[in-house]
Amino acid sequence: MIYQTVRALEIIAALATTGSLVYYALGLWSAANFLRTPKRAAPASMAPVSILKPLKGTDPEMYENFRSHCVQDYPEYEIIFGVSEPDDPAVKLVEQLKTEFPQRAIQLIVCPKQLGTNTKVSNLAQMLPQARYDHLIVNDSDIRVEPDYLRRVLAPLADSRTGLVTCLYRGAANSTLGSRLESLGISTDFCPGVLVARQLEGIKFALGSTMAFRRRDLAAIGGFEALADYLSDDYRLGNRIAALGLKVELSNVVVETFLPRYTMREFLAHQLRWARAVRDSRPWGYLGLGITFGLVWALLTLILAGGAGWAWELLFGTAAMRLAVAIFIGGRTLRDRHAMRWLPLIPLRDAIATLVWLISFAGHTVSWRGDVFKLRDGKLRKASP
Repeated sequence: MIYQTVRALEIIAALATTGSLVYYALGLWSAANFLRTPKRAAPASMAPVSILKPLKGTDPEMYENFRSHCVQDYPEYEIIFGVSEPDDPAVKLVEQLKTEFPQRAIQLIVCPKQLGTNTKVSNLAQMLPQARYDHLIVNDSDIRVEPDYLRRVLAPLADSRTGLVTCLYRGAANSTLGSRLESLGISTDFCPGVLVARQLEGIKFALGSTMAFRRRDLAAIGGFEALADYLSDDYRLGNRIAALGLKVELSNVVVETFLPRYTMREFLAHQLRWARAVRDSRPWGYLGLGITFGLVWALLTLILAGGAGWAWELLFGTAAMRLAVAIFIGGRTLRDRHAMRWLPLIPLRDAIATLVWLISFAGHTVSWRGDVFKLRDGKLRKASP
């Protein structure tokens, strides 16, 4: 009986490993197709755009991130920053920015109302009335961009069939292990998944690194107010615009995010919050995420097979494919020099990701910006003390 059970588990693990190999091959194919996508030329007439950046506290390299938005090779745009409190530490950086770039249209809006449990979206709803233009970009405060960012990101919106443009990103790691694991996961785990989704079913969501869209399409989905209680507001925004029958396009622009000095505890909390957010947004897709942990499945197969030669071959083949995905997507597609330095951490990263995936099914609680919430159907509500 024990032998039969072990044998059955061995077969399951081997099949799961095979599924992982198929997924890795899909990742390489998807990335190659993404790289072959023709670059769009900027339209002759470039629409003015309002950049909305909600802020809370400070991030690593924050001022340089802000500066990168002020040196855009684009004829007409404005930047609107929003904070909940007038004494937020980010306010000083915005004032410094206004001093350095007096020619730029830069506004700072204090957003005193709490329109939902997601403070970021609440602030966006209060910032929007101050925006002058019909084209809007929302991106996170830790994002740094190149001078041609606006030209390239806004180009697809010249097509009326495109409703939103979003971007992949790479993470610049800080000096801690948690920060390095986060960077590695973005480039070798998260972004491959986005590219596979694009290839198989098209992008029907957005990433917080960049969301470019039209004001009228935002109004058609109920405005920012309709998203004010959701944790994954970026996912919901893209999903609802896609539901209007409009295309969500993944730009060939790759932006950069500068990661905090995560302790391991902070890193794990962030991973669990992200995992539960994805599970709540795409439950079936998230369940299928388990098939992507090829190294873990291959190692389990090796153990259950008693170190059989074929199991060793399967493990080595899986490791080679996992490394190929990391190098081609992280190094070639995202041009992520940081993550390439931490490739030896991939087995640790994958083991942690597997544990987080399993633990994420055990509850609905997430910790976010110092508060504890219950997550139900994507919506946040304050947890009872």
